[in-house]
Amino acid sequence: MTTARAVPQGQLVEITHPFHPLSGRRYELLTVRQTWGEYRVFFYDEQGALKALPASWTDADQADPFVTLAGGRAHFRPADLLDLAALVARIRDTCSANDGEEDVR
Repeated sequence: MTTARAVPQGQLVEITHPFHPLSGRRYELLTVRQTWGEYRVFFYDEQGALKALPASWTDADQADPFVTLAGGRAHFRPADLLDLAALVARIRDTCSANDGEEDVR
């Protein structure tokens, strides 16, 4: 099931993720839907292909309070570091379950 947000016709969305190849470009926003566990923006690119990006990579998402308060002084958000730590732990557990065939340190 997806959840959609109402979008005014003609509203533009700018890609703000600093490492995305389309960063700084603006597109007409079609819709914002919750898919894959997060809100994503949908738009057509210059070739007419339907594209979807996490809303947090655009100006359509509300500003993260930590990012606002950090004012560029922090390279990573605490939530992202916690997600990374969980991923590393899962990889380490998987490697341990494989009888130590690979040692991840």
